[in-house]
Amino acid sequence: MLSLYVIGLCVTLCASQNTGTLNVETPLPMNMQICSAPGSCQNEAGGIVLDANWRWTHKIDDYVNCYTGNIWDSGLCPDPDSCTANCAIEGVAQSEWGGTYGIGSTGNELSIKLVTQGQYSKNVGARTYLLDSSMQKYYMFSLLNREFTFDVDVSQLACGMNGALYFVEMEADGGASRFPTNKGGAKYGTGYCDAQCPHDVKYINGKANSGSWEPSPTDPNSGKGYYGTCCAEMDIWEANRESQAYTTHPCSVTEQTQCEGIECGDNASGDRYNGVCDKDGCDFASYRLGDRSYYGTGSNFKVDTSRKVTVVTQFITSDGTDNGDLQEIRRFYVQDGQRIENSFTNLPGLSSYDSITEDFCVESKRVFGDFDHHGQLGGLKEMGEALRRGVVLVLSLWTDHEANMLWLDSNYPVDANPSNPGVSRGPCPTDSGVPQDVENANPDATVRFSNIKFGAIGSTA
Repeated sequence: MLSLYVIGLCVTLCASQNTGTLNVETPLPMNMQICSAPGSCQNEAGGIVLDANWRWTHKIDDYVNCYTGNIWDSGLCPDPDSCTANCAIEGVAQSEWGGTYGIGSTGNELSIKLVTQGQYSKNVGARTYLLDSSMQKYYMFSLLNREFTFDVDVSQLACGMNGALYFVEMEADGGASRFPTNKGGAKYGTGYCDAQCPHDVKYINGKANSGSWEPSPTDPNSGKGYYGTCCAEMDIWEANRESQAYTTHPCSVTEQTQCEGIECGDNASGDRYNGVCDKDGCDFASYRLGDRSYYGTGSNFKVDTSRKVTVVTQFITSDGTDNGDLQEIRRFYVQDGQRIENSFTNLPGLSSYDSITEDFCVESKRVFGDFDHHGQLGGLKEMGEALRRGVVLVLSLWTDHEANMLWLDSNYPVDANPSNPGVSRGPCPTDSGVPQDVENANPDATVRFSNIKFGAIGSTA
């Protein structure tokens, strides 16, 4: 009986998402400000941690790769349990941030470079998270009845790139307490999820997602495993210098959730609108909504993307308190000291809106001819419940191997009539955005996020 107990214990404890010991994990400093009233803000120390997907994955206490390019090693990873037991994700040494990953911090500014040729590998983009002052957990934001402000420079981001700042309903510890086999936790950038229920996450719930792994035919660093990982997502900022959007993505699940089959809502299986999350979202995108002179490069645009701009987003509740339902998400910008109000919708058949409300979401879906999965999954109210429970801040730069980012900055779907409402989303050509072309033409392109502020409505800008 004792031997059976030991065997059972080893299955539970030995097959763990291990962390390496070859580098000392060193978060980048990243501070923000917490504000209670205009001019009354306090500094809050924090840090930046790199997502586990970008980290070196190798045999425990050895330099042999468990994952090379976009393929798991068949000897070390014949199955997920063996892979989990045999492999470790490594810490990021201080010198690697810039030299390997192209990421830098000045304390209140984070920069992410598109392509970095390191000593052993070529890195493309990054996904990072904000840690709290303990440097052991993600900073948790409760956004209802609050506003969130940051500065951003997208002047180098051409068609096909996305310098994204957004929130997802990850767990503060990366899932370490809920899944004891996750030895990395937030400190090692684990626990990612979003409304797309991505299958490319290499570790989910403390276990290697190596089962049924399919290497990407176009992305030399990525692939897809059997499982996906789902949660609500609030896209504050998806943008390059040509186009931008902010978008709500509610889900029926109320925490990070591993999915399989229909619940993932995979496009390939035809289940996009059968999954637990709203993948389309309700987006307020100035160009798509008919204002072509609002956002772009040059002084002829109201928001000039050739220069840094301050982005302010307010989460307004039904009763003006933290306890109310999410009723509206408002946006304005500040540039050269001048406040720039959000654009208004300007499309036939669509009422005049300048913010995300439930009426806007329902009406824009109707005018665009889009399936309203957003409303089916609870709409703005359900999005608000996720923002009440607490969300993690993600800062990233990426290219799109699925749709070449055309959904953000061009005509999409490409076979639709661009004169139909909602099809034209930006000025980029429909043959733009191919990741290899974008990366070859713009390897040094860098996004810069800075001066993050969070607090009472009206306190941060």
